[in-house]
Amino acid sequence: MSSRTPRAPLLICLFQHTFHFKSFINTVWTLENQAIIVRVATTDDKHYAETITNEMELSAQARGTGIAKRTPEYIQKKMDEGKAVIAHTRDGVWVGFCYIEAWQHEKYVANSGLIVSPPFRHTGVAKEIKKRVFDLSRSRYPDAKIFGLTTGLAVMKINSSLGYKPVTYSELTTDDEFWKGCQSCVNYEILTMKNRENCICTAMLFDPAKAEVPKPEALPKVSRTIVTSTGKLRKKRKRDFKGNLKLFERWVRFKQFVLLKSRKKNGPGGGGPQTEKKFSLFGFFSW
Repeated sequence: MSSRTPRAPLLICLFQHTFHFKSFINTVWTLENQAIIVRVATTDDKHYAETITNEMELSAQARGTGIAKRTPEYIQKKMDEGKAVIAHTRDGVWVGFCYIEAWQHEKYVANSGLIVSPPFRHTGVAKEIKKRVFDLSRSRYPDAKIFGLTTGLAVMKINSSLGYKPVTYSELTTDDEFWKGCQSCVNYEILTMKNRENCICTAMLFDPAKAEVPKPEALPKVSRTIVTSTGKLRKKRKRDFKGNLKLFERWVRFKQFVLLKSRKKNGPGGGGPQTEKKFSLFGFFSW
């Protein structure tokens, strides 16, 4: 593998094409004359494992939130199983990575550990990796619900383009082994304080059963009648998630602000029901 340090790409994409190889698709495009290959990882990629886990840890420290901490051996196992997607240059320089985990007898699938090497961030590589690992998940687990927890607004936008919807934590897997992965996060105290019902991360879910049902385009926006504090009736319009990303971004920032402030001010057990009301997701959006 080349020891040359890649220059930070300035262009998102000069050209792109796909070709079939065995049972998966490789994507190749050029960034500042560097060909980037995105493909399903194999046993031949094990030498990248330590680089990947080191970057995961550094990235989590920089953001102040945690990707579930994984060992190089765990990453290598995912490569052996064909449950990971890797990106690299033609010269063998590592670019990015993401892997698949299945929970509750394969009823739920998580696309976890998305990480991109710093010189290649903000270039569109993360979006291509997410697309590839999403397609791999749908191929291997066609009936599973695909979910993720993230604090990154960029990842939320990518998830939205793939058909994910923001959901409450109660709609995610109840598998204790999944939630144990959050123990390495600096915000784990908030998760336990909220009895696994809320945290800094935003939960997003792709439900194949709902996604396959066509939605009528001509139907008008649905509204519902609510009773105000003065006893009057008022129509409240339901907002669509995709059409209100900016509003959702503000809600996410507000939620994180309230949770972090609650932890600092009250310590364990702080931020009771009154705090929860302030950032009820379903007060903004309905699906």
